[in-house]
Amino acid sequence: MTVPADCLRCGVCCFSTLDTYVRVTGDDWTRLGAEAERVAHFIGHRAFMRMQDGHCAALQVRRCTDGAPELFCTIYDRRPQTCRDLARGSPECEGELLRKAGGIVT
Repeated sequence: MTVPADCLRCGVCCFSTLDTYVRVTGDDWTRLGAEAERVAHFIGHRAFMRMQDGHCAALQVRRCTDGAPELFCTIYDRRPQTCRDLARGSPECEGELLRKAGGIVT
């Protein structure tokens, strides 16, 4: 397994079919500000990032001129702490890559 040199070409950590994939704390909700309702929602008494089309609602996918996907977070500066803690090449990143092998957008 090779850790991608650029998160914009991977984004595997943003993909899941679970509605409860990324927990949003009260501090996260506050940091999200006006974007909170668009990208997060409550399930019971807990908040989570919304998932749509198999990925986080805050993720946008666009094609580069070479046709390769480029992924970027529309709330990067306000993203939840869980996302902030996940660093490229970290054990958590490597775990996501291993667990979701083959699930990377191409």
